[in-house]
Amino acid sequence: MSMLSEFKAFISRGSVLDLAVGVIIGAAFGKIVTSLTESVLMPIIGWITGGTDFTKYFIRLGEIPATYKGHPDDYVALKAAGVAMIGYGDFITQVVNFLILAWIIFLIVKFANRVAPPAEAAAGPSEVDLLTEIRDELKKRG
Repeated sequence: MSMLSEFKAFISRGSVLDLAVGVIIGAAFGKIVTSLTESVLMPIIGWITGGTDFTKYFIRLGEIPATYKGHPDDYVALKAAGVAMIGYGDFITQVVNFLILAWIIFLIVKFANRVAPPAEAAAGPSEVDLLTEIRDELKKRG
């Protein structure tokens, strides 16, 4: 079997296509959650904490280049200028994004488990049937 035909067999499996669809939908869903966090929730949290802008929370590790013309508190501009920084405010935002995404996925899975019919047990002999078969087989041998 050639490598091309093996690849075709691999890619045409239903599970691979399902995974691809899941990754694409997951990426789009992640963008929605990021937008919700950055555009709605973090401003509300900032308002509750007295107008705090979490992007302004950073520790500058390197020197600001002499050619830099922006404000020394502008995290995005400093980052673009290549200044080494620890952006812990951005980290807080990403943690909030993760928690929201994890919570939503938890709710979706919980809902899907409640709505989906329970998986039926595989049809097969009961314990009594199996024990009866074992007993009969032992009688034949004994």
